[in-house]
Amino acid sequence: IARAHRYHALDARLARAFEFLQQTDLAALEEGRYELDGANLYALVQHYTTKRPDQGRWEAHQRYADLQCVVTGTERMGYGPLDRFTGLGYDAEKDVEFLTGSGDYLQLKAGEFVVLWPGEVHMPQMAVDAPGPVKKIVVKIAVD
Repeated sequence: IARAHRYHALDARLARAFEFLQQTDLAALEEGRYELDGANLYALVQHYTTKRPDQGRWEAHQRYADLQCVVTGTERMGYGPLDRFTGLGYDAEKDVEFLTGSGDYLQLKAGEFVVLWPGEVHMPQMAVDAPGPVKKIVVKIAVD
């Protein structure tokens, strides 16, 4: 997150999302939703136990980008291009489509983040070796 300034020029809302992450005591935030700019920009603070691979679901969004930042713990995140997947139906109200297919994986540790643009398929909340606790903030960024 210390190198987040590299992303500010990409989008004003993305820059505001990084400012929130850098200027807020993330460890002190309680679980829940934090409005930064109404439906255009908001943060979801989550606490959960990571899942085994067979419990994961591939997902993608159309209206929002995700800035996902791990605060504590470590998780494995699946990622893949849309053309490797088959959609199972888009839920416009929740801005999510679950998909089937296969992707690659990366590991996110405390203080690390990933930006996922609409149409980028991902599988969050996966265990690295064994399920464990994670605190993560997902900033939802409306993409016009």
